[in-house]
Amino acid sequence: MSSFDVIFIGGGPAGYVGAIRCAQLGMSVAVVEREGLGGTCVLWGCIPAKALLESAYIAEKVRKGAEFGVTAGEVKLDYGVAVKRSRGVSTQNSKGVEFLFKKNKITWLKGDGRITSKNSVTVKSADGKEEKHDARKAVCIATGSRVKGLPQVGLELNKTTVLSSDEALILEKAPKTMAIVGAGAVGCEFADVFAAFGTQVTIIEVAKQLLPLEDDDVGAELARSFKKRGITLITNAKLGDVKIGKSSVKFIVDVAGAKQDIEVEKVLVAAGRAPNIQDIGAKELGVALTERGFIKINERMETSVKGVFAIGDVAGPPMLAHKGEREGIVFAEYLAGQPHVHNVNYGNIPNATYCHPEVASIGKTERELKEKKIEYKVGKFPFSANGRARTSGETEGFVKILSDPKYGEILGAHIIGSHATEIIHELAVARENEFTVEEVELAIHAHPTLSEAISEATLDSLGKMIHA
Repeated sequence: MSSFDVIFIGGGPAGYVGAIRCAQLGMSVAVVEREGLGGTCVLWGCIPAKALLESAYIAEKVRKGAEFGVTAGEVKLDYGVAVKRSRGVSTQNSKGVEFLFKKNKITWLKGDGRITSKNSVTVKSADGKEEKHDARKAVCIATGSRVKGLPQVGLELNKTTVLSSDEALILEKAPKTMAIVGAGAVGCEFADVFAAFGTQVTIIEVAKQLLPLEDDDVGAELARSFKKRGITLITNAKLGDVKIGKSSVKFIVDVAGAKQDIEVEKVLVAAGRAPNIQDIGAKELGVALTERGFIKINERMETSVKGVFAIGDVAGPPMLAHKGEREGIVFAEYLAGQPHVHNVNYGNIPNATYCHPEVASIGKTERELKEKKIEYKVGKFPFSANGRARTSGETEGFVKILSDPKYGEILGAHIIGSHATEIIHELAVARENEFTVEEVELAIHAHPTLSEAISEATLDSLGKMIHA
């Protein structure tokens, strides 16, 4: 038996970042993780998926090379090679976390962790041996989330014809046809990847638009882009009469009473994730859950059981790596007794979808402002009028900023276009520091850059747009 100040159960972005910050603040730290360090994000999510999206981007760019005066030979696509590269990137990132653990003297306890009391965790290794470890100050649950199928409509995951994102990341070749059920970030990203590698993709979504949580204008713009690439979109859809075969899946899609039969080689279920709370001892300890099954926490990340904390996906939406990382830092600083801890600002967490064109947003959508009857002003600028976008040949999309008409407070910002996931952060900083649209515009933006579109959108809010 060994003893630490704090033990984290889970080595994903929330757990490993929280562990590093605890170590920086002078605590002895252990992290329980059965797989490689980095969790779903590094091993089965963010990192490998973005590596595949980069391959997809290159495939599309090479196809258009002649427009730029660069003519290559015949473009040959090999999804298996792209997958192999993506796995290598994941391994490299995981090894990087291992290095950070050694640097910060954090102990990696390999195995499955279970809370046996508010001050102790039992770790079961792969060979079945169990060892108890004490946590003098806290136990922090950072077990993340898992993919889930749609058994209610007959789509049980079988890992051959009905896949989750996990299986999609290790396919040896791209299928000829695929239906993707769910048009959130995961669904749209994989639609981008497989379409680029020659798959005939059909997206099926129960809501009225792609990326249902994003602004309506963004969803409509992405739909236009995907349709141009030959991706079939079926929204407002109900799915039923599923028949799963050895080499194909058949089902019926119903849109407002109009039914159509669909048969594809594979179905990718991209309809959400569930928190990992099974078999970790939380229930037996009396840790309270929300109605949706997530662990309830306060602003210090503490659960209903004193001394037991939770961070990341398991503690509720938004289920984003960067949200979990920030919760890990806040937890560590409160635990260390830091005098001025900046609580997590849940209203200012950026969303990012890495399909092409990319989508990023922060704050309220126009739909939400209307529902809440909040007055607002729209500032909008198209990338088609942006010099840098023209030079790269990536002129799809726009920047849209929603602001308070009286004071210029930025209520929400929405970007669809090249590198949207990078340039959103100017507006994240602006909102965190309560800058107005005028204050953002007063900062001189280099020319030619994509970020000028943000400046122009703020100018539009003020009735002074220059370039459109």
